[in-house]
Amino acid sequence: MAIASVAIASMLAPLAACGGSDKATTDANGKPIVTIQVRRNVTDNPMKDTQYSKDLEAACDCSINWEEVSDNAWGQQKSAKMAAGDFPDIGLSLYDPTDVTKYSDEFEDLSQDMDSLPNVQKFFEAQPDAKKFAEDDGHIYLLPSDRGKGYRVSATHMFINKTWLDKLGLPVPTTWDELKTTLEAFKTEDPNGNGKADEIPMNIRGLSFGLWSPLTLINSTGLTTSFMGSSASSQGYYVKDGKVSSYLTSNELKDTINYLHSLMAEGLVPQDALTRDASMYTAQTINDGQTALSGVTFGWSNYSEFGDKLASQYITLPPLKEKASDPDSQVKWDYSQVSAEFAYSLSLNPEAPNKDAALKLINAMYDEKLSVSGFYGSIPDIVADNGDHTYTIDKAKAYAEYPDTRAVALQDRFAGWIPDDATIVNDTNAEQVTASDEGVRDVIKKNVDPVKDVIPVWVHPSSEDMDTLSTNNTAIFNYTDNQLAKWVQDGGIDNEWNDYLKKLQEPTLGLDTNIQIWQKYYDQQAE
Repeated sequence: MAIASVAIASMLAPLAACGGSDKATTDANGKPIVTIQVRRNVTDNPMKDTQYSKDLEAACDCSINWEEVSDNAWGQQKSAKMAAGDFPDIGLSLYDPTDVTKYSDEFEDLSQDMDSLPNVQKFFEAQPDAKKFAEDDGHIYLLPSDRGKGYRVSATHMFINKTWLDKLGLPVPTTWDELKTTLEAFKTEDPNGNGKADEIPMNIRGLSFGLWSPLTLINSTGLTTSFMGSSASSQGYYVKDGKVSSYLTSNELKDTINYLHSLMAEGLVPQDALTRDASMYTAQTINDGQTALSGVTFGWSNYSEFGDKLASQYITLPPLKEKASDPDSQVKWDYSQVSAEFAYSLSLNPEAPNKDAALKLINAMYDEKLSVSGFYGSIPDIVADNGDHTYTIDKAKAYAEYPDTRAVALQDRFAGWIPDDATIVNDTNAEQVTASDEGVRDVIKKNVDPVKDVIPVWVHPSSEDMDTLSTNNTAIFNYTDNQLAKWVQDGGIDNEWNDYLKKLQEPTLGLDTNIQIWQKYYDQQAE
């Protein structure tokens, strides 16, 4: 971090205390300094060197001090820094609503600054869901980012190797039984044609209420998931007909676990799928880029799952029926569009020494062109502005070393808003996941009500209730994680289910308390 020399600083504005040390509040030219700390997954291309940074400085007439921290480093530092009251002027992708509940005095209520943030006001007018996502009982402590309509997708898709289906003369399965029959053929009939019994009929990462989980099969039973971020669904809670319940005690989960066990028992899912290292999964999906090994998986897009060379073999499997006799209306799919498009991004320190300059900078971040530059790469260095809200990413520059623009831009760590009328040419990530999403959109449009079937991700329990939920969830999952994994691997759920339910009903676990909490907040947002 550049700090003005003592000789220069003595002629400029007074020094301000921050984090226990004196730091200059203006640069050598007398311009206010604003510190932005950002969490990035690639930090070897400093943001201070980008045209984007220069354009932001021009917009706020200030000097930006960038502090970049890797994901791993931030994970190690975060708790200690917050406990010590060490918060940057502006934080990007550092904090979530849980942090706000614990350290509310360290976060500016930006709802009081909207007169200084006209671009943010336009954003909220155009995207009401973003405002709901941001608001906490009328307050706004974290501004969301919006990476555009190309990411308005379900975050989880189920993929199947269409090349294998065609070689074996098999139709695309539509039910759990048909899928099992297909997986049996994948195991025994050498669909990859290499003469080896090396096919993995269904490959899974693990077992959780989270991204890319095989538990999304529960959508076949009539329950809707929203397995992304800190949603109620990711904590194990769902809503149906206005009543909040837990997946953990549902017969629908029991059916799903039974089905997954039947696949593992026949060697259609790897026996070590729930315990192995994540690198093994990748080795079995991408392999050598020439020979496909995995028949069915759950992931973001077929390209992110299988790599550029194998991706074309796979299609998105439309949501399955549990049984052929089930009505079409029963089938749901993971509703995570809001969490996939928006993210909690920007915080402002209420004690920032140059708050007016910081607000100008924040407003500039939500300008259309600067949002494009922040997410994809600087205009004109990486992205061309073609006019009429159309922008073209220079593939040779943006994708030369990485499969996305994370090295030359903030990407999903940015703060900004890419409006729906903006067209981004060569955004391969959005193009690929949008194509993967086509296979589930019809079912979601017809069968999923985002109000009645989903506890919205913008529902924010109070600090006290969050503490209760967190404490109880720890106790609950300490018990259920091992139990569910055991049933998938070894079976026995039918004989042990009643005892399992009795255990979950014990007051010490707090499941009923958590359900009541989520019911309260669901009812409030539905009013």
